[in-house]
Amino acid sequence: VLAGIELVFDQNRISSLIFFLSLILVAAPAYLLKNQSSNARLLLWMIVPAATVLLIDNLFEYWTPKFYKSYEEVFEFSKALVLIGSVVAGVMARKQQKAFDEMLKAQKIKLDLEEENNRVLELKKTNLENQVTERTAELTKQKEELQQALETLKATQSQLIQSEKLASLGELTAGIAHEIQNPLNFVTNFSELSIDLVKDLQDILSKKGIEATSEEGELINDLIQNQEKINYHGQRASSIVKGMLEHSRSSTGQKELTDINKLADEYLRLSYHGLRAKNSSFNADFELMAEPYLPLVNGVQQDIGRVLLNLINNAFQAVQSTTNTSKPKVTVSTTYISGHIIVKVQDNGLGMSEAIKAKIFQPFFTTKPSGEGTGLGLSLSYDIVTKGHGGTIEVESIEGIGTTFIVKLPI
Repeated sequence: VLAGIELVFDQNRISSLIFFLSLILVAAPAYLLKNQSSNARLLLWMIVPAATVLLIDNLFEYWTPKFYKSYEEVFEFSKALVLIGSVVAGVMARKQQKAFDEMLKAQKIKLDLEEENNRVLELKKTNLENQVTERTAELTKQKEELQQALETLKATQSQLIQSEKLASLGELTAGIAHEIQNPLNFVTNFSELSIDLVKDLQDILSKKGIEATSEEGELINDLIQNQEKINYHGQRASSIVKGMLEHSRSSTGQKELTDINKLADEYLRLSYHGLRAKNSSFNADFELMAEPYLPLVNGVQQDIGRVLLNLINNAFQAVQSTTNTSKPKVTVSTTYISGHIIVKVQDNGLGMSEAIKAKIFQPFFTTKPSGEGTGLGLSLSYDIVTKGHGGTIEVESIEGIGTTFIVKLPI
């Protein structure tokens, strides 16, 4: 508009000061925005050449009017040329700017497409990785479940074998015990009857004046003493047989309040006399160190008795071949600690090495000579204590000094 006013109208109609102030007002925003807008830079490049020519024209017209009059056409042509040049340059620059903007837009679209493709690929990659991770976790879980099922199957198979062997042994023991029980009853009954008969004979002889100090009296007294010993040992053998029957009886699985001190005392004596019956030359000390007023344990009495009898039998067998200078001895102790009954079966036998201790509770592992052990006793005891009663069983042993089995049962 300013350029049109300058060309079409006479410049004297508008003050030069107002004209150039207006031009500055137009140019100032373009200058301030030149680093932020391409349109502002374009406008500035259109204003600066035209403003420069117009300023020179006005200066010559004001200071050298005659010279200006002589070359007025040159000045007018220069103004028209620079204005037309500015407009043409602006139009061309505008076209170039549009082409450049179009190119930038196309590049932006291309970059957006590439970014979208990359995003889709990354998403697919993430999904695949997640699927692989999930599948791997699923396979790992299936493997662990199969491994656990295999371990359970092995354990069940081992327990079945143990149960079958134990059942067979129990049936054999029960059969033998029943067969022994009848002769023992005859021994004890007839020994009691014989004692009564000899006492009656003693009374008859005393009535006939035969004193107990005589030869006949002494023989009668010896007969009475012999019959009493026969009766005593017959009753003791009968109690051992009853213990064998109780031990061989299959467990009902019913838990009841059990006196551990009573069980320990019963099976300690049962084990000792059983070994003495098998081997008359066997001799060892045994001691029960029972804590008085011990709380009762809620457990299967027959199963706990099996554990105690097995541990005590092993302890007595361990001291049979001891080389210690002290006399062979087995000690069973009971105590109550923090809601648990602790039963310790200690012997001063040969002890065990670390390698044997590591395998002592494994099924079918035994340190006894061939034919003397099945290797099931400690394994079954371990299962009874840990799985059947929620307790623990541990072993401490030093070679040449002895071994201690520690059973811990919750009350």
